[in-house]
Amino acid sequence: MGLVQFEAIAKAKWLQFPEVYIPFKDYTPSFHLGLVLVLIPIVFVTVSEHIGHQMVINKIVGRNFFKDPGLDKSIIGDGVSTMFASIIGGPPSTTYGENIGVLAITKIYSVYVIGGAAVIAIVLGFVGKFTALVSSIPTPVMGGVSILLFGIIAASGLRMLVESEVDFASNRNLVIASVILVIGIGNLVFNLKGIGINLEIEGMALAALAGIILNLILPKEKSVEN
Repeated sequence: MGLVQFEAIAKAKWLQFPEVYIPFKDYTPSFHLGLVLVLIPIVFVTVSEHIGHQMVINKIVGRNFFKDPGLDKSIIGDGVSTMFASIIGGPPSTTYGENIGVLAITKIYSVYVIGGAAVIAIVLGFVGKFTALVSSIPTPVMGGVSILLFGIIAASGLRMLVESEVDFASNRNLVIASVILVIGIGNLVFNLKGIGINLEIEGMALAALAGIILNLILPKEKSVEN
């Protein structure tokens, strides 16, 4: 249909080194309060996302990773790997829902298989033609794959709520879930501008922050026994 561009594949080199930045070579580290304020909501999102991913993986794999190796260790590992990747110019290496979808589809949970796939991915990162081949995949195809993967994650999350017997007859739970869904799906934006502050929170970051605040301030409903 003419959507795949083979010219880029033909022009690409077989051996091509990815761009890696040497830390602190071309700039001097400095502290910016505005940048910290921008990143704090993102931290809420990534930590909430990490915990949610772990809960879904527990259900898919049938193991309690909160106890072994422990939620604290996985969050620390997530943070350290993300900081290291960012320092050398790479993308964040936080948990990705796409991988959870792959686990659910393939039913392959072996650490050795996943580790082997990671090594293969690193090696293929030095093959320019393979990089160009991946880049040539049409956007509609990637969109279709994303629908399947993220749909499985959403379905796994609903399954978790059902198995945990979350009571949505409770107004408190209903309000929290409704606000999170509307803010996240609707991609609402919160702007805070003042003296030296230009803070903008949107989408999942704002949804996660709103859910945390509502969970803290809304009073818990007392059960009524007949």
